[in-house]
Amino acid sequence: MSDKRKNARVPLDIYLNKYMGGVPYMARAADISQEGLSLARLLEPEQDARRVGLQFQLPGSEEVIYAEGEVVREWIEASPRQPERSGVRFTLLTQRHRQMIDDYVTRSSRAH
Repeated sequence: MSDKRKNARVPLDIYLNKYMGGVPYMARAADISQEGLSLARLLEPEQDARRVGLQFQLPGSEEVIYAEGEVVREWIEASPRQPERSGVRFTLLTQRHRQMIDDYVTRSSRAH
């Protein structure tokens, strides 16, 4: 199985709300693509929730993005400085929010 991604992935260092079972937990994003994002787990209980809600703002934007996603990958790092992470694929976004993410990824990939 190939691990090649269809879309560019760019760094994104923000805190966001990750909703599991309707309860918000703070998470930290590491990167984002047009398909999803990578999250570091901060303070949340152990859960097998595959579907999550996301609420975040992109750098330079005042608008809050609301999205739903599915946890498609999880990994545990060996170091306490590297918390558990998960890959979340967007499953529900408004067209406006999808366009904001697309524009951010395009601008950021040109800058790197």
